[in-house]
Amino acid sequence: QVQVVESGGGSVRPGESRSLSCVASGFTRDFWAIGWYRQAPGKERELVARINDGGRTNYGDFVKGRFTISRDNAKNTVYLQMNSLKPEDTAVYYCNAHLTLFGPDRDYWGQGTQVTVSS
Repeated sequence: QVQVVESGGGSVRPGESRSLSCVASGFTRDFWAIGWYRQAPGKERELVARINDGGRTNYGDFVKGRFTISRDNAKNTVYLQMNSLKPEDTAVYYCNAHLTLFGPDRDYWGQGTQVTVSS
């Protein structure tokens, strides 16, 4: 059974840093991509960063070098390092596991973790 669990959210002040973790398991036989998405009240969900099993990454245009996605395969964990946080980064951050192999594409979502950036 596929499981996706996020952690690491909380309240921070502008300019500070925060690291989020996503533990994803149950898809050993699949090709995969793990993505971080965020959604603020009244706004659409948007891609923050994504990494796949080959180590390729892509980022949302708004990141501008502030965020870094990385993986630790031994721990089945993907990290999102967020630096120079701004109030506009306030949102619920969700981890998504996108799985492909021979069958239909599948998506699994974590429960979300709140990040609040305010003075």
